[in-house]
Amino acid sequence: TEGGYNFDQVTGEFDSSAPDVQADLAAGAAPSTVFGLVVEAIARRRERGIEPFTVMSCDNIQGNGDKARAVFSTFAALRDPDLGRWVLENVAFPNSMVDRITPVTTDEDRQLVADEFGIIDVWPVVAEPFFQWALEDRFPAGRPPYDEAGVQLVDDVEPYELMKLRLLNASHQGLAYFGYLAGYRYAHEATDDPAIAAFLRDYMDLEATPTLHPVPGVDLDVYKTTLIERFANPAIRDTLARLCAESSDRIPKWLLPVVRERLAAGGDVRRSAAIVASWARYAEGIDEAGEPIHIVDRYADELTALAQTQRDNPVAFIGNPAFFGDLADDERFRTAYLEALASLFEHGALATVRGLVSER
Repeated sequence: TEGGYNFDQVTGEFDSSAPDVQADLAAGAAPSTVFGLVVEAIARRRERGIEPFTVMSCDNIQGNGDKARAVFSTFAALRDPDLGRWVLENVAFPNSMVDRITPVTTDEDRQLVADEFGIIDVWPVVAEPFFQWALEDRFPAGRPPYDEAGVQLVDDVEPYELMKLRLLNASHQGLAYFGYLAGYRYAHEATDDPAIAAFLRDYMDLEATPTLHPVPGVDLDVYKTTLIERFANPAIRDTLARLCAESSDRIPKWLLPVVRERLAAGGDVRRSAAIVASWARYAEGIDEAGEPIHIVDRYADELTALAQTQRDNPVAFIGNPAFFGDLADDERFRTAYLEALASLFEHGALATVRGLVSER
């Protein structure tokens, strides 16, 4: 998923210094990483005169196929420059957009399947009724009949991808930290709060939507209304803890592109900046009731250490260039962020959200 591509969050370059990558690049190594395994398989097919398979990404990274092409070809070139060029020229990496809320399986889900269907399934997958999969039809060696299963096969997935990442995924981040700090633990509980629901719709309408391209066959107003309804579905029991996890992989990919595009266009970023501030407040590791928060993030120690200094140094969290680049130097973003962070400290999550809801 988002964290598996092994690239620098700011530069986008493949991180060849990772120890497991270095181990796979050693002469005669048996591959253990996804890069080593896939490139080894491609190399063997090339040696035997068999056309390469298609490498298909199904995750929440914008341009996931393009990104996969870059990282796999880079790994291949580090192993053998000629192989790297061959991968770039001959292997297909279609982009895709997948959309279905699928929470982590719980013991209650296993028991429900046992009780309702008489089936012992140790890992049932719980999902909402809605699903959408847009996929670029680039499969040189052929493909399964995905279209017969409802997949939208398109020439360019980017409009669908931006719609999903910047409306659904980024809105999940807008829901998660504010909701958790305020004491909610499930997505439907937080969405049932009128202030949070209105805040999410304002973010979608006023900040995310202006950064989108036209999406063929999709009514964006209907899509956004449906998103709020999906978030509020109590049967899914999607936890805010799940939505808060691995934020360092999510915020830079889903929300910060909206911030940068709105800043470049001279647009409003108050809601996006407030979502970042809510992440910073959450990263302190304690909610508004004084209860500890278990931060699930591969950079948890670093993030928490920064967040716990921000009462004295309010820009400490966004001053980390590994995640934010130079955003802390942008006066409009910094001002909006600091206002939201100060409100979170003084008034709390729900009051901060209410103060950001527009009057229409």
